Amino acid sequence: MSDAPKTYTLLGADGRPYQSSTKGRWGGHRGSKIYGRLDCRTALKAVARGSYVKHRVFFPDEATAVAAGFRPCGTCCTHRYQRWKAAREDSAAREEVSVTLRDLRTGEWP
Repeated sequence: MSDAPKTYTLLGADGRPYQSSTKGRWGGHRGSKIYGRLDCRTALKAVARGSYVKHRVFFPDEATAVAAGFRPCGTCCTHRYQRWKAAREDSAAREEVSVTLRDLRTGEWP
């Protein structure tokens, strides 16, 4: 029997895996780039079906998940997801206005 301490594979802010002696506190799906709580009912259902497991990743904290480019889960992180969605929609609206203003200045129209 080995006395080596258990290690866990977590993702860092750069999206790269690394070994840690501490379990991840947040889980995510590599393909959809969504993170959430480890007890998320939607994630647990997907894990039970089996296919989700090979794409499952873990983070030491929420800030690392965000830095790695993951968005909050709409099921277990409802308020965080609503803020993320509103910020994304606001950003898209600002981009649309910016493009329109640039078109007006240059005289180019789509």
